[in-house]
Amino acid sequence: MENEKITRKTPASMPAPVGNYTHITKIPRNAELYVTSGQIGVDRHGQFPQTMNEQVSNTFVNIKAVLDSEDLSAEDIIKVNIWATEQIDWDFFDSEWDQLFSKEYPAMTIGYLAELGLPEIKIEIEIWAAKV
Repeated sequence: MENEKITRKTPASMPAPVGNYTHITKIPRNAELYVTSGQIGVDRHGQFPQTMNEQVSNTFVNIKAVLDSEDLSAEDIIKVNIWATEQIDWDFFDSEWDQLFSKEYPAMTIGYLAELGLPEIKIEIEIWAAKV
């Protein structure tokens, strides 16, 4: 079982992903599962920036902090759920995304909603991770 690891793939019978994600992420039986609450764009002082891109930046800072708190890395992330209340600037988002991930992307779901938990929140990202 020592050789078991997290694997990611897109089956040949499926279309390629339309973004930076993979269709299937598989974790071995012996992995420990971690699920975060949705991370939001609030800064360390409890303030919400006005722009989506600033909130995206803060959200990734918060994701890195929660991962670090459990000695997890991007390679341990198996699933990402993203919810936003306004259109995401994908060029900006992908630059932040690529700072976190190499080219081993997790499974991902994105949805647009009318609102999130507080009116100030423009984006929320939930992380599922596994450590083998």
